[in-house]
Amino acid sequence: MQSFLQSLGTSVGVIGTQWGDEGKGKLVDAISGHFDYICRSTGGANAGHTIYTDGTKYVFHLLPSGLLHPKSIGVVGNGTVVSLPDLVQEIENLEHSGLDMKDRVKISLQAHLLFDYHKNIDAELERRKGKDKIGTTCRGIGPCYQDKIARRGIRVEDLLDLELLKEKLEQNCKFHAETLQIETDAEAEFEKLMSVREKVKPMLCDTRILLLKAYKAQEKILFEGAQAHHLDIDHGTYPFVTSSNVSAGGISTGLGFPPRAISGLVGIAKAYTTRVGAGPFPSELDNDLGEQIRQSGGEFGATTGRPRRCGWFDAVVVRNAVEFNGLDSINLTKLDVLTGLTEIKVATQYFLDDKEVFNIPTTRKANKELLRVEYETLPGWSEDLGGIQEFSQLPENAQKYVLRLEELINCPISVIGVGMDRQDLIYRA
Repeated sequence: MQSFLQSLGTSVGVIGTQWGDEGKGKLVDAISGHFDYICRSTGGANAGHTIYTDGTKYVFHLLPSGLLHPKSIGVVGNGTVVSLPDLVQEIENLEHSGLDMKDRVKISLQAHLLFDYHKNIDAELERRKGKDKIGTTCRGIGPCYQDKIARRGIRVEDLLDLELLKEKLEQNCKFHAETLQIETDAEAEFEKLMSVREKVKPMLCDTRILLLKAYKAQEKILFEGAQAHHLDIDHGTYPFVTSSNVSAGGISTGLGFPPRAISGLVGIAKAYTTRVGAGPFPSELDNDLGEQIRQSGGEFGATTGRPRRCGWFDAVVVRNAVEFNGLDSINLTKLDVLTGLTEIKVATQYFLDDKEVFNIPTTRKANKELLRVEYETLPGWSEDLGGIQEFSQLPENAQKYVLRLEELINCPISVIGVGMDRQDLIYRA
């Protein structure tokens, strides 16, 4: 692990390369003990990072999962949207699990507050879409970002001016009630916020200055990504995306951290592909084999419990993320889930009208009728991967699979996941 960390430097980003759920939390947990600050820059509690350690399962939503390490400080940046009651509940849940959270969470004064009316708007808008629904988690993330962009958002700093806070809440509740014909309750929202205000006030700070001082002091900073590149609002499979820039650029805008100060970027890619919700999925296995992979890999959402759609590894998808984000290396996760398959396919190219394309088309007709996906078939393996710590100890066909993926995505695969526990990782030179 040490040589892997040294190659990345002191300010490192972890980015999902597919559609989320790649297992980012596991690598973050494995390496975060070597970092002083673990930061979230975008998104909200629609994320879900699941960590297994010593037989105990921990699920993180808004807080960085690196907080499992007792000396790390968790930073929730300005680019996030925060439901403070939910955040306090998450902190209390972790404390009940035995973690000491005192003085270990810092929240940006510029982050936007997410309210119950955002969740209600989310559910109502999804209901109105009918069969064309996007598959949102209905956690209110999109509507909260809508308020932010429309310049009617309420920020964390507004907690320090209760008169202004109440005024803004009343205006927003009135606006949304009249616009969408939904019930809102400004007084209830205010009182719910007041119930946690004193608990969160010590956590509030200018996180940009906090991280700038840490960087100048040569402290180590880890940027924990949420969702993944192909869910990015600008560069993902729009409109089936999240509501923020979850690619590498979001680290700088969502934390106020200088882009040139980011010393290394690691991409996380599952050894196959999954997706939650609707949207294009060229290599999807909508059959018994897809269900077999779902059950073997435990592919159910950490936040929602929804079953994930499963399919073959898509080299076009991951290569796109590698190129866009300038990734230094890849952590390939869940290689063990493919054990027992006699052959494994990899999507290598896309064609539209016999012309190669290098991105996933976003039109329904192109994906459903016109897109042709080229596959390469590789031999599988039957040997158990549990407990393997060296690449050379993997079955020959598993090694060949990893090396071929490395060639197809044009990026070194430096870490390989072979089980659920934080120790089940192979580090390659």
